Amino acid sequence: MSDLVLDHLVYAGPDLEEAVARVAELTGVTPVRGGRHVGFGTANYLADLGAGAYLEVVGPDPDQPEHIGPRPFGIDELTAPALVTWAARVDGIDEAIAEARERGYDPGEASEMSRTTDDGELLTWRLTGAGNLDGLAPFLIDWGSTPHPTTRELPTIPLLMVTGVHPEPAAVESAVRALGMDMLVRRDTKPGLVAVLTNSAGKQVALS
Repeated sequence: MSDLVLDHLVYAGPDLEEAVARVAELTGVTPVRGGRHVGFGTANYLADLGAGAYLEVVGPDPDQPEHIGPRPFGIDELTAPALVTWAARVDGIDEAIAEARERGYDPGEASEMSRTTDDGELLTWRLTGAGNLDGLAPFLIDWGSTPHPTTRELPTIPLLMVTGVHPEPAAVESAVRALGMDMLVRRDTKPGLVAVLTNSAGKQVALS
């Protein structure tokens, strides 16, 4: 099985500035601007979570006001910022997809994605679709030759753990195991992710 590790958490909202402000209020750390997803109507801000992972705060891009069609991560349906899904990083995404399917879970096909940084650098990667099992099953991402976002100088919000709640926890845990990973999932009527972080004062806080 290809080695998969946590790549990033996705905190999305209907207003990008509001989502960034909520993270800053909770943690005492303000994510920095990443760039724009041209053609998708979104932009993002980033913070380092440690161990090669990062937090992506994503929302509508005010510089793409004429975007037509749904934005990624169900942003157009959100009424408030939320931790909507997470990504698992892999080298060799096609092999990882095939191996997961052999284990009984289909993460979907891989497609190309890109983002332009504010200084004009084009970053490209491949990923599977997000949203399986209400976002609790991670989507896969392969950065290829593109430098990982954590190679940039980012503010740090240490991540302690990620857990989930879902009406069918066994289904989520089975999907995650098929990817060669583990996550604790409790039963609840409303699905969701919870990230336990260390804020700037050294205290534990929960982002959900």
